[in-house]
Order: sequence, then C-alpha cells, then structure tokens
Amino acid sequence: MTRIIFHIDVNSAYLSWTAISLLKKGEPTDLRTIPSIIGGSIEDRHGIVLAKSTPAKKHGIVTGEPIIQAMQKCPNLIAYPPDFALYSKCSRAMFDILSEYSDRIEPFSIDEGFLDYTGMEALFGPPIEAAKAIQKRILAELGFTVNIGISTNKLLAKMAGELEKPNKCITLFPEEIETKFWPLPIEDLFMVGRRTAPRLRKMGIRTVGELAAYPPLLLEKEFKSFGKLLHAYANGIDDSPVAPSVSESKSIGNSTTTPFDVTDREAAYKILLALSETVSMRLRQEKLCAEEIAVTLKTANFQVYSHQKQLPNAIDCTNAVYAAAAEIFDEVWKGEPLRLLGVRAGKLCKEDCIQLSLLEQDWSKQKKADAAMDAIRKKYGKNSICRSTFLGEKNTFQKE
Repeated sequence: MTRIIFHIDVNSAYLSWTAISLLKKGEPTDLRTIPSIIGGSIEDRHGIVLAKSTPAKKHGIVTGEPIIQAMQKCPNLIAYPPDFALYSKCSRAMFDILSEYSDRIEPFSIDEGFLDYTGMEALFGPPIEAAKAIQKRILAELGFTVNIGISTNKLLAKMAGELEKPNKCITLFPEEIETKFWPLPIEDLFMVGRRTAPRLRKMGIRTVGELAAYPPLLLEKEFKSFGKLLHAYANGIDDSPVAPSVSESKSIGNSTTTPFDVTDREAAYKILLALSETVSMRLRQEKLCAEEIAVTLKTANFQVYSHQKQLPNAIDCTNAVYAAAAEIFDEVWKGEPLRLLGVRAGKLCKEDCIQLSLLEQDWSKQKKADAAMDAIRKKYGKNSICRSTFLGEKNTFQKE
C-alpha cells in the first residue's frame, strides 16, 4: 500500500496564538493584520524577532533579527513577549484534533508535525478532502490556520507545505517532483543549511534538480556520508517512519561549567565528547533515541546561546551524538572564551520505533562498542573504562 503522509505546520504560530489569546480578552485589533512581532521588548530595545505578521514582513522584518533593527525598519511596530505556556496549550489542542484522523502522529516541533494517513481513506475520504477538513476544523475550533503538505514520505510532505503559504493544502507526489521540487533553489532543500548551500553552489549546484542529477560519488567525496543523504533527499527519497515521540517536552541533557576559559576548539571537542558520552549512555539506559541534538554555550561574559539540529534518523550512539554536537558547535561558536558547554538530546522516541535506513551512516560497530562499555561500567563502576582521548585528563566534566 502506498504511504500517504501529511505535514501540518501552523502559519506564524507564535504570533497567531498570541493574537487569538488577545482577541479573546477583548483586544480590538488582530495582531495578524498590523505590523507586529513576537519576541523581546520594544521599550527595553533588546531581544530578537521570534515571529512576524505579514504586514511586518512587508517592511522587510525577518525572523531572528534584533528588535532594535526591526524598529528601524518599522517605527510603529507592535511587539509582545512570547508566552510558551499559551503556545504549549494551543499545540496540544491542535494535536488532539489530528489524533482523530490517525493514531500515527509525530510532533516535529511545537507548531508542526507529521500524520500518517495511510489506509484512512475509507474513514475520512481522499487525502486532499481530509486535509481540507482538518484545516477547517482547526480554524473553526482553535482560530488559526495551518499549511498541510501531502506526499508519500515525510520529506516530500514537508517540502510540499513550504511551496506556498498561508492556509494552503499542497501535494508533492513522486510524479510532481520534476515540476514542483527540482526547480527550487538549493537553499530550500531540507537539511541544506547556511554552511552547506555555499559549498554546493561553489560546485555549480544551484537547484534541487541539479543536486539530484549530480554524481553521488562526487557528493560523497565532498560531504562524506552526508553527501549520500543530500542526493537521496534531492531525489525525494526518504524511508523514515512517522514515529510518535515519547514526550514533546522530554529531553536528556548534560552540561558542565569549566574551571578555566575554553579558548581552543580541541579542548571544546573533548568536553563535548564527554558530555555526549553521558547523554547517549542515558538514552541507551532508558531505551530511547533522539531526533534532535542541541548545544548550549555560555561565554566568559555570561552570554548564553544555543542551537539545535534536526536529525534525519533518531540516534543513541555516542559517536553519532558527538558528531552532531561537534557540527553544531562549529556552526555557532564565535571564538570567544567559554565557561559552560552543554549537550541535549530532544524529540525522544522508543528505540523500537526506529527504522534503519541504507542512506545513513552505519553506526553498528560503534553501537556494539557502546554496549560493551555500558556493561563494564554497570558492573565495575563508571570510571572503570574510558576513551584514550581522556587519558591524563582531569575530570572537569561533571554533570550540573
């Protein structure tokens, strides 16, 4: 049976949810109809833009820019601080509606998720008809709009939902790849970030279609195993299942405050490896896997910033967690002295929900080594075995 996957994404989630809450309290103006943003404080002139209205977008305001910069573009800009308790409530209400259409639902973030509609046509009709019914219910019962992308796998469903906004229902089936998917600029492809896109363009790859046609061996030479994944995604190939998360908010993390300023990359790598080892061991103990890895850094001046990476497949292997953490660190570290580093595994799911993919790096040997080390530590204590990397190192990586 051909799979049918929906990707549901709330349009301007934080701003929409705040606007609805204010309207219910008697606010006469809908924030979505005026230049407005969520994030920070205009009075204090600090913070960044987390979400923006369509009128604010017309002023050139973009998500992630400083509040003061947004104000310069639009002096009459209205800003409200984020209310994550409200957002969690709105998110749960949306997923409650989605759960009436399938028991296979995977939250991808607070405002988006996947629904496996395979085999549900007999109950709710053709996919497009069901998707439009979901849109109408969410708008009527909760007051906000969503985009729904429809395809045969998660990747294409997510890409479909990005083709046109807001409040759209769009398909991207395999037979539509050539006309709808391949003409997109390479930056639009899922998993192509700000560091990968320039490298692809330097190779003469400007569109998704050009990446799909590029020799896979040359991509692997340039990007290692990630090159194989990029080529597969460009061709619309994704075999990952819709796997329900254990808990949307649950995560496993570890951080450490160092007794010295960390100023070089190699020292930071060692700390990240130690933290990754602890986090991944806890994942294995709880028989969980993570679909997201996040890294948090605190500078010697007490500035804190963090970044997370969505993974194509869930992981619990130490080397896999560390590889993701190191990649994130390389992207976000600005070279300033650090006093705290943290690694967190999020979007957790049961290990038996994981579907192995031929497109991903084979961690099987490392997983066997992890299992052996876990068994030794369980029997003889956590300090009974360590990696050669840590020989001679003081134990400065205590969990906080």
